[in-house]
Amino acid sequence: MELQQMRYVVAVAETNSFTRAAERCLVVQSALSHQIARLEKELGARLFERTSRRVRLTPAGAAFLPAARQCLDAAERAAAEVAAAVGEVRGRLAVGLIPTVTAVDIPGALRDFRERYPRVRVSLRVGASDELVEQVGEGALDVAFLGLPTTVRPRGVAAHELARDRLVAVVAPGHPLAGESRVDLRRLSSEVFVDLPAGTAGRAQSDLAFEAAGLTRDVAFEVTSADFIARLVGPGLGVAMLPTAYAPHLAGVVTIEVADAPARVEYVIWSRSTRTPAATAFLTALGITPTES
Repeated sequence: MELQQMRYVVAVAETNSFTRAAERCLVVQSALSHQIARLEKELGARLFERTSRRVRLTPAGAAFLPAARQCLDAAERAAAEVAAAVGEVRGRLAVGLIPTVTAVDIPGALRDFRERYPRVRVSLRVGASDELVEQVGEGALDVAFLGLPTTVRPRGVAAHELARDRLVAVVAPGHPLAGESRVDLRRLSSEVFVDLPAGTAGRAQSDLAFEAAGLTRDVAFEVTSADFIARLVGPGLGVAMLPTAYAPHLAGVVTIEVADAPARVEYVIWSRSTRTPAATAFLTALGITPTES
């Protein structure tokens, strides 16, 4: 069983196409198909169901895929470790982040990193904080930037606190509160809210504050990304609460200070056990000692 065969299997599984997989792997389709057929013969099981309209994994293929990815990741990590031993940083850097990160200029940090380490391939994934913690723990991400309530700390990963921030109220320009310089949670509790889905770390920041104040609120609209919240607040569908440092980036809304506002902490996290040379170099470039947790 060869690593190249595993790469071909992963490419077909991710593209659902032998043609697109061959294009990704920079080989002719006949060569890719031949190598997968050889692997299937060696394993004694078909990995893909092929029809004229689609390609999909068989149960055997679905069982094989995670192990193939782990082998490829291990091989890539080994090559990166060898390169690092002779002073060269290369390989991959998979970075996760929430949309409201403000403590670090992510594009600027990645630009500087790529200028210094041009052989590192960088990928970005946007998600919710709890999902990012899980993905770093599993090794799917090398580094992630997230925001959590002050009562919560990332678990199962190494973490460095970047900054603390408070939330502000965000309302439509024509909202009755738009002319106020300051409100409190009790006044806001009578409003209809736009927020992130229940159970997420971003939502918990506000939920915990209202609960601690003995208040309830109506979250009528749930969206999966903070970037979309302002698009619902602007037309007057509801109000929202977002980090102070993030709110100035929004257009078409008004922000109001909240007297008893909930707070959040921004963290950068990484794996305690499988930190890659690229992840170490990136954290070091941010002024963070990777051994801390």
